[in-house]
Amino acid sequence: MAKRSKKSSLTHRLCQAVFRFFVPRKVRSLAGGIWFGLSRLGAIFGTFFVLSTFLFAVLPVPFSAYMVQKKVENWVQGNDYSVNYQWVSLDRIAWQMQMAVIAGEDQKFESHFGIDLKSIEIAIQRNAKSNKVRGASTISQQTVKNLYLWQGTSWVRKGIELPLTFLIENVWDKQRILEVYLNIAEFGNGIFGVEAAARHFFNKSAKDLNLQESALLAAALPNPIAFPVNRPGPTMRKRQGWIMNQVQALGGKSYLDKL
Repeated sequence: MAKRSKKSSLTHRLCQAVFRFFVPRKVRSLAGGIWFGLSRLGAIFGTFFVLSTFLFAVLPVPFSAYMVQKKVENWVQGNDYSVNYQWVSLDRIAWQMQMAVIAGEDQKFESHFGIDLKSIEIAIQRNAKSNKVRGASTISQQTVKNLYLWQGTSWVRKGIELPLTFLIENVWDKQRILEVYLNIAEFGNGIFGVEAAARHFFNKSAKDLNLQESALLAAALPNPIAFPVNRPGPTMRKRQGWIMNQVQALGGKSYLDKL
């Protein structure tokens, strides 16, 4: 064991000597500075995410990263864009709306730990055979993406998304995750959250939504621009009906007792 340790130590010193010989001091200094800077930046962002997650466990979310992204994008393009957003607590959101998004987006919401491995496996198999990309993000993952990150598909974002998903799953309970998701999800151009959506499309509060209205809102997710609530096509109507059936199949309101 002692011989191996000496051998390993000798190899390590040899590698260091070779590195110092071939790599100029300025380059080594620059590389060290970059690494130090990235480490500090990572620590700052990590601290921000942790503190924000603990704060948002009890406080309403004032805005999301996605709202900011949309506002900036439209400002750059010179478009007139305003955010219609109003936070409401979960007890002021109809159970039908709560169940509609679970039925449409994440039927294993109450039992998974943030990611649904089975859905990921199915998505990979289907995507390999089709040009139409199928997602497998849970409500927890979508909450993290909307709240903290940016839209689009990239391995960098996914790499950040996973640990943050595990973070909110451990700090928040399922009801809080669902509450935040329903409040920051986009339901139309500039329309964020079910309260704003309910008032805009149905002229009523989120607590008064019925199953048909809730299923139509859920059918617009996660792309309400392609599937507008006020102009539902045959595909969206079909999905609305499927969601309504799935709500009943999952046990209706009693499913929420598991959260």
